[in-house]
Amino acid sequence: MALTFPDDCRFADSHEYARREGERARIGISAFAVDQLGDIVFVELPAVGASIRAGQGFGSVESVKAVEDLVAPISGVVEARNEAVLASPEELQNDPYGEGWLLVVRPEDAGELDALMDAATYRGKVEGH
Repeated sequence: MALTFPDDCRFADSHEYARREGERARIGISAFAVDQLGDIVFVELPAVGASIRAGQGFGSVESVKAVEDLVAPISGVVEARNEAVLASPEELQNDPYGEGWLLVVRPEDAGELDALMDAATYRGKVEGH
């Protein structure tokens, strides 16, 4: 899979991304993280209505290699979760920025999004520049 870094995403050090969508943000994990995990076999996500806190765990992704905690890039309330990814975790590998999204969150503080890395910075980090 070619590693992509969409310009409309902001990235956390822990490889999650947040994409602003009006009053909400769509959260997922980067193509780089998916590539590092390998074959994903299970995804655990919080329920709709749950609160997540920036820098804290909110679920996990299990691959044939390891189980990795998901770390919230921003704080907010979960308004939707991707049931398709829960049922078919491979969706995450096929399209991490599209059909493989994880959560839609109503952010507590829009400034948290701005504090995340832009695509160019994140690309430099994961490509070792």
